Amino acid sequence: MVEVLITLFILSIGLLGVASLQFIGSFSNSDALNRSQSVLVLQQFSERLRANAYMSQVGDGMIVDNAYYDDTIYNFKNLSCPDGGSPHACYCVNRPASIPNCRNGDCTPVEMATLDAYEMSCAAVANNPNALVSLSCTDNAVGDADLCSPGSRHDIKILWPIKQWQNQNTVLDSECNTGLTEAHDCVRLELIL
Repeated sequence: MVEVLITLFILSIGLLGVASLQFIGSFSNSDALNRSQSVLVLQQFSERLRANAYMSQVGDGMIVDNAYYDDTIYNFKNLSCPDGGSPHACYCVNRPASIPNCRNGDCTPVEMATLDAYEMSCAAVANNPNALVSLSCTDNAVGDADLCSPGSRHDIKILWPIKQWQNQNTVLDSECNTGLTEAHDCVRLELIL
């Protein structure tokens, strides 16, 4: 009888270890899925920037419209959700009337920037409802009218909050956590047009 109890005790400890590995594996898979989907969105966003860029009149290189650098067009900041549901269900299942439909090709550059920001925000939250899209520029010619002059570096980021688990200290990337109060992880893409 004692041998059976000892065997059951050892078996239960082994099963707890297997359950812990299962939890860690699912957590790692979720993180890998967030990264993979975010990389795809970044690549698509960079292609849209290149497709909507035009040759500069003042320098060598291409530029995109200044509207792309307006933070209010990303992450549904310019929209309101009456249902208060998930971002994807609220904004992305049906295109809001305030978002232009540029499929017929007659949009202004500002309307195109608004549509691109909306669609990239929808693509980011399709997998992770807490994902945020940002576009910034390190302008190499501050005095001109362009917010991002030709040859400047565009920084596209998708970030999402992360949770600490099992009291592990995660080393946070400072590029992902600038100006944020919660811990975030991100993927970044630098682009020069």
